[in-house]
Amino acid sequence: MEQVIGELKGGPLAHLPSGVFSANAAWLGFAVIAFNISRAAATAAGMAAARMATLMRIVTATPARIASTGRRQVMHLPAHWPWRDAWIRLWALATGTGPPAAATT
Repeated sequence: MEQVIGELKGGPLAHLPSGVFSANAAWLGFAVIAFNISRAAATAAGMAAARMATLMRIVTATPARIASTGRRQVMHLPAHWPWRDAWIRLWALATGTGPPAAATT
């Protein structure tokens, strides 16, 4: 529980957006929901012990290339990206589809 409070205080609760109580209460609610979703995604990706900053760097900032072919968009992940397997596992659980194609270059 202390880790959750510490991560929220170090992240979205470091600077509350308003001096109005109801706006700050809404901000707190959204921050907790986003934190819970990110923890569920981390667990699904096999990175349950990762901190929030690590998840943002690894999962959210994905070094991918998006290509359009016809009416379909394809996301190419790097072939030798260290977190490729975790990201593909998360993608498959979140979308219910197969993994995106790996880049050949």
